[in-house]
Order: sequence, then structure tokens, then C-alpha cells
Amino acid sequence: MDVFFLVIGLILCIIGLIGSFIPIIPGPITSWVGLLFLNFTSFVNFNFSFISATFLIAISVFILDLIIPVIGLKKLGGTKKGIIGASIGLLLGVFIGPLGILIGPFIGALSGELMNNLVLKKALKASLGTLIGFLAGVVMKFTVSFIFLSIYVREILTIIL
Repeated sequence: MDVFFLVIGLILCIIGLIGSFIPIIPGPITSWVGLLFLNFTSFVNFNFSFISATFLIAISVFILDLIIPVIGLKKLGGTKKGIIGASIGLLLGVFIGPLGILIGPFIGALSGELMNNLVLKKALKASLGTLIGFLAGVVMKFTVSFIFLSIYVREILTIIL
């Protein structure tokens, strides 16, 4: 059963890392579940404080990832239509691929802002806020997921060596 938990935990940590770039997969939370599976083995026994702290970090990053693009949009003069457009653009961008995930929110926010009768210059500025917020979220999710994967690998190497 330990080998099963080790393999599932590693797969979840890797999926979490991939989820940093794909909005449908909650990257840090998935990576945290991978650490939890590692904890279920007889080889590794994290203490409750570690499991709780990493869980709080994963949840916090998940929530911040939802909020940061909206803050970026608002700070640079965006409106509700821009937020809605960015969300629709993100959902549609997922089907296009990695470039769509990056460009989708920007084009969606731009479209929403233009529908709100903003001048092109103001709409571009607000859309840029969405893009910056999205990229900040990706970096944050990737960093946390990578740290969780590093902890996983370190623990496995400690067992093997």
C-alpha cells in the first residue's frame, strides 16, 4: 500500500505543478494532497503543524489567485464588464492551449472594456492589469507547487538513501 501512496502522491504533485498553468486544476491544493498521500505511508510522518501550515498556504494561494487578477484590473481602471470578459476569455483560452491561457484573459478583458464604451487606450491599460494579475498568480502557484514537489522528492530521497 505504501508504494501505491508514493506513486499517487508523486503524480498529484506533478499534476499540481502543471495546474499552476492550467486554471481548471488547483495547482497548490493538488500538490498538497500529494504531500498528504506521502504522509499516509509508513516511511514519512509529517507532524500536524506541517500538514496544517502547508494546507493553509495552499488554500491561501488558491484564494489569492482568484483575487489578484481582479485587483490588477481594478487598479488600472477596469470595470465589471472587463472582469467578466477576462473570465470568459480565460475559459475559452483553455481550449486553445498555453498561448490561449495567456492571451484569453487579456482579449476578454479588452473586449469587455470596449463594450463598456471605454477608449481603446484606457481599455488596453485595464486589460494589462488583468494580464499582470494572471501572471502573478501563475508565478505564485508555480512557486508553491514546486516547493511542495521539492519537499516530496527530498523525503523520498531520504528514504532511499
